[in-house]
Amino acid sequence: MKFGAVPDRLLSSINLRLQPEPYFNSKVLPGKRVVTPKAYVGAGVWGSPSWTGKIFPLKTPAARYRHFYPQHFNTIELNATHYNIYSPEIIKQWAASANGLDFKFCPKFPQQISHQSGFKNVDELTGAFLESIAVLEGQLGPTFLQLSEALSPIYKEDLFTYLASLPKGFLFFLEVRHPAWFVAKEQEELFETLYHLGIGAVITDAPGRRDAAHMHLTVPKLFLRFVCNALHPTSFSRADEWVKRMSYWVDNGLEELYVILHPGNDAAIPELAGYWVEQLNRQAGFTLSAPQQQPLLF
Repeated sequence: MKFGAVPDRLLSSINLRLQPEPYFNSKVLPGKRVVTPKAYVGAGVWGSPSWTGKIFPLKTPAARYRHFYPQHFNTIELNATHYNIYSPEIIKQWAASANGLDFKFCPKFPQQISHQSGFKNVDELTGAFLESIAVLEGQLGPTFLQLSEALSPIYKEDLFTYLASLPKGFLFFLEVRHPAWFVAKEQEELFETLYHLGIGAVITDAPGRRDAAHMHLTVPKLFLRFVCNALHPTSFSRADEWVKRMSYWVDNGLEELYVILHPGNDAAIPELAGYWVEQLNRQAGFTLSAPQQQPLLF
């Protein structure tokens, strides 16, 4: 089960409302709308058999999902890089599927760094990873470091030293999961450190981990990982509340937002993405395109 996911039967017992707006955000957002803010909505997978005949052509093989995905979504959480450091040549092949499109890849740091290293002696690994994804150039979106749920603030000194060593020229985000990071003192130090380093704080909105939906912006950009229960009514009511908050942030200077859908059932992604796009366009003034249904053949 995904981080923070819960079965449908428990949803009614959880307060799914978003936390109040932190005062912290007032020093990150300038207080007025950026002329052309950007929004990206996507998933953590290239496709699903359930999408064939729906938004992908009938009988599309899995090897071709990557070709059709950028025609319907404008970003993807690139989980493959969490398990392997790929050559720049392979990354270029992935990028080719989105050539000419306003599309962003969001690579996840390799687990050798995020989960296995203790953030020591990883300069070579980090260099190899960043060299490989740098070939994405204008298609490179946020690159995010997702910490293990077991990694607590006990290791913050090594973590902060590592974050400070990361090179400029990339948009980095950090996702923390251990509950101790969200205790007031630790949370304040974490967000202040990220703010001064120019690194974003991933917001993970999951029903079973309300603390991780912390609502703090440490850069004027949002990277939201939205964990929900497929097409359950709460998936839509939660999206509605999020779009209201995003509209407020956009009106106050948010430059970019990324919404990555994790619904627990990949079959739900096209419909959920369509709903997010519709609401963002209507309430926040974007002009995004929703996933398009395949035409019926007679």
